[in-house]
Amino acid sequence: MSKKFQMFLALLLTLSMILGACATPAEPVVEVEATEAVVEEVVTEEPVVVEEEAELDVLALFTDLTASLPADKGYGSVKPAALNEELVEKDLFILDVREASEVEANGYIEGTVNIPVREVLANLDKLPGLDEPIVVTCASGHRGGMVQAALKLLGYTNVRNLNGGLNSWIKSEYPVVTGSMPEAPAAISTAVIEDEALYTLLNDFLSNLPEGFYSVKSDKLNELLVENPPFIVDVRSKGEWDKDGYIEGSINLPFSDFFANLDQIPEDKDAKIVVLCASGHRGSIVMMGLRLMGYTDVSNLAGGLNGWKAAGLPVAGLVSEMANFLATLPTDAGYYSIKNDKLNEMLVENPPFIVDVREPSEIEGTGYIAGSINLPIRTLLQNLDKLPGKDEKIVITCASGHRGAYGMMALRLLGYTDVVNLNGGINGWVKAEFALEAGLPAEAVAGTAPEVDAGKLAALDAYLAALPEGFNTVKPADLNTEIVGGTAPFILDVRSAEEWTANGYIEGAVNVPVIDVPANLAQLPADKAAPIVIMCASGHRGALAQMYLQFLGYTNVRNLGGGLNAWIAAELPVVK
Repeated sequence: MSKKFQMFLALLLTLSMILGACATPAEPVVEVEATEAVVEEVVTEEPVVVEEEAELDVLALFTDLTASLPADKGYGSVKPAALNEELVEKDLFILDVREASEVEANGYIEGTVNIPVREVLANLDKLPGLDEPIVVTCASGHRGGMVQAALKLLGYTNVRNLNGGLNSWIKSEYPVVTGSMPEAPAAISTAVIEDEALYTLLNDFLSNLPEGFYSVKSDKLNELLVENPPFIVDVRSKGEWDKDGYIEGSINLPFSDFFANLDQIPEDKDAKIVVLCASGHRGSIVMMGLRLMGYTDVSNLAGGLNGWKAAGLPVAGLVSEMANFLATLPTDAGYYSIKNDKLNEMLVENPPFIVDVREPSEIEGTGYIAGSINLPIRTLLQNLDKLPGKDEKIVITCASGHRGAYGMMALRLLGYTDVVNLNGGINGWVKAEFALEAGLPAEAVAGTAPEVDAGKLAALDAYLAALPEGFNTVKPADLNTEIVGGTAPFILDVRSAEEWTANGYIEGAVNVPVIDVPANLAQLPADKAAPIVIMCASGHRGALAQMYLQFLGYTNVRNLGGGLNAWIAAELPVVK
């Protein structure tokens, strides 16, 4: 072997040793018997799952809430008169949620506990138990409605809101305590909070209410209608909408069904929305629900439509038309009445279509004018197919002129253009010794009913169909008994000033001519439940004014049967 080759082998061997020293040692081989299985247990930790709290379904909450406040229970409100009666018989927990400055300035109902609206839910221990009766009061009903809603959602089962708030209570002349503040509320219960998330949501809303409490006054809304009209949603019932009128441009989504019809309000949750009801109670609850659902610019009309009307602002619909109807009654045409002698002449020359609206038993007892048909007043509007065309002459008769005035006004409001009422009714006709037919008129022939406004028809028909026995009249002798007995009602004489002066008047009466009544409602009692008797000469104008006031919500209005003529005929006193 050559010397060079030996050196090459030595170098190669040295290099192999160096490389071997740098290599990773091989894992030892573990031999296992073929009959055994080697199981390597791998332990892994289960992932920690943090369950998110379910998001509150505000829509479902307010859908259920509104369903629990039915119309026949005042939508969860109580009127001042009813509350005043209850306070005589039992103790009630009255929660006044106005600011202390308001309570100090305007007084409070005796026994009241004052906790301002923003602090109520932080003081649940100052309230009675979940099933104890609570009445919430504020200024107008707006804040009270929100507090009532919050408490009911938290499980309080017997909470009501004072309808119209303390303003309505004072207007009704019920007593308030002035010159002091209620005693500081004390803890009387243990707060029960079953749903912390719901409590937090409601407390955050109430405690952060801004100045104005998300309400808008009538004058401000009226300005907005000119400058930048909001979307106005009226949550009163369809019957209220038809009967009492509405703000032009508003839509009607009744409170009980409101949250099932959200597709009818703007999709944009930043749109400006104004909610209104009659007094502010229902509107506040709907407003609160919408804001909790994410609508950012919703307000409630303070005082509702009642406040809007009290501010002298215009309403559209039936009540507005009734006001205009009274204000434009033609004095030179007998306020749409016809005298006996004029009708008697027409029977010879050009007989009109005569509708006798008395009951059949009355007609059988006294007779009827030849050519008449009989449609009792309660069913008159259900039989428009039995009347002639809307432009043909119609004369309505009853006993004294009272019911006939109702029928005349209703038909004219439906678009009949030539309807008049027999002045003094059949009683006046008999007194004038004009002829009557015996028995009952022939059956009315049905034709085709004309097209009329369905809403007006429904409201007017509901009014006439519900007329009570006596048809809301009072006899002269009975009125005199009330006056002598010291329970005299408010007497509104709607004759002209000239008649008042020439023919005298009943002691204590207030004279507002019928055409001026809509513009002078401030002269009537503030309490719409106060007894009122309206009078004119024969009963015709009195019935018109009465019907208007009843549509406005006055609940205890009667018309003097036969008017001042009947009063004088009964030899009762008049002042001249």
